Amino acid sequence: MLSKVARNALVGWESHGSRIIKASFKRKKEGITINIIQCCASINDSNDDSKDQFYEQLQPIIEKSQRKDLTILMGDLNAKVGIDNTGYEDIMGQHGMGKRNGNGERFASLCPFNKLIIGGTIFPHKQKRDHTSWRNSGRCRILHIPWKHHR
Repeated sequence: MLSKVARNALVGWESHGSRIIKASFKRKKEGITINIIQCCASINDSNDDSKDQFYEQLQPIIEKSQRKDLTILMGDLNAKVGIDNTGYEDIMGQHGMGKRNGNGERFASLCPFNKLIIGGTIFPHKQKRDHTSWRNSGRCRILHIPWKHHR
């Protein structure tokens, strides 16, 4: 369901299986397209083939976006990116949570190649609102909204 404004701005959408959908909206005023890629990655306990297949499917979808477009990747990436941003200083800050898991490594590796910034790690969060999920091991942040930046 879209508002009238969003419906009028929608220029297309693509379903890529059960885990990825892309919707594109045209901003007439700025002359840019906003690409929203909504996805749900395999859980960290899934086998490596399943996780690799998800990222192999996601990569060309991100690549199709033109350089001038605003691309926002969102959804449940099941990725803990952690607080250590060593080697990833260009795409994330030090305000993640915990330690990076396998999905977090895959996700963090995807971002620099596609010029995506992991926004939730740039600024500190109030402790009450610093997580998106409770797991057996406590609080964690596995939902991320990276966006493509232009330098």
